[in-house]
Amino acid sequence: MIPTITLNNGVKMPAIGYGVFRMKDPAECEEAVVQAIQSGYRLIDTAAAYENEEAVGRAIRRCGVPREELFITTKLWITDTSYEGAKRGFARSMERLGLGYVDLYLIHQPYNDYYGAWRALEELYAAGKARVIGVDNFTPDKLADFVFWNKVKPAVNLVECNAFFQREEERRYMESQNIQMQAWSPLAAGQGRLFENETLRTLAAAHNKTVAQIVLRWLVQRNIVPLVKSANPQRMKENLDIFDFALTDAAMQQIAALDTGRTAFSPRTTGPAVDAFLKASLDYKV
Repeated sequence: MIPTITLNNGVKMPAIGYGVFRMKDPAECEEAVVQAIQSGYRLIDTAAAYENEEAVGRAIRRCGVPREELFITTKLWITDTSYEGAKRGFARSMERLGLGYVDLYLIHQPYNDYYGAWRALEELYAAGKARVIGVDNFTPDKLADFVFWNKVKPAVNLVECNAFFQREEERRYMESQNIQMQAWSPLAAGQGRLFENETLRTLAAAHNKTVAQIVLRWLVQRNIVPLVKSANPQRMKENLDIFDFALTDAAMQQIAALDTGRTAFSPRTTGPAVDAFLKASLDYKV
């Protein structure tokens, strides 16, 4: 049984989830989600921009687990990030998923009219169509501004977080605001030679676990919910098998020392980088 975390509105969310980013092949995605649920995952994370909501919906209907036992997340893409756009985007996502509600609906990126979109999300939340609402990829300054000016506080902020990009100051701020931090790319997509890191390999050997299990356990002990991805059934199960051991304070500090403070991907911290990203966002079929 996967432990749960209670969010700021009282809804319980599994402490680890399964994501389907870049699973563009419908049959592969559907089968992977069915396998993940049958392996024990209950939190399934998709997005309009992933272009696989229909496959996820089919998997939900096939998996044999009652809908109310699952926690389904999807996300609003940039091109729909406005008040009216959010209502249209949500309706399309529900149609593709074949669901009457989602457990978590996120604004996928902090661009376009995300304040207007939040008004629509607040209405969806009040109507029970989204049990929880939150944001994705919000930097500390944008999140603080967002929290200050909005009536309903986001319950979740999903950000990149891994052993090499730890974001501890941001985690503490979210914790102080009772906003749950989720981690995408918790294994840094294998970059930075993470799986060959000597500190992580030594800890893995000491606990008879894999490097991935050590990093995922480290995230969970920091009260961060990791979203993992693997189409390999054995790795799916391994990534879940992190609740039968604990890392010592000394081990947590050893991993903390690995922080580089840098993203494993292309940073969007300049005007040209953001401009290129926004132009590319227009190509998604949402």
